[in-house]
Amino acid sequence: MNNERVRKILADNIRLLRTKKRFSQEAVAELANIGQNQISELENEHSNPNLDTLVRIAKALNVDVCELFKL
Repeated sequence: MNNERVRKILADNIRLLRTKKRFSQEAVAELANIGQNQISELENEHSNPNLDTLVRIAKALNVDVCELFKL
């Protein structure tokens, strides 16, 4: 699987999980203690987050990190 495909899966899953919980990008960013622009960049496939950021986002969305990469 190439990097672009992984970024697409991550972007789609973050957006899906966020919208299912009816969270705004700002709300997830605040809960994850990261910038709203980071959530936007991730959802638009323009960012490669580090593990700490992924853990924070998963915690904010109340899921395991592996949920962010499910097909």
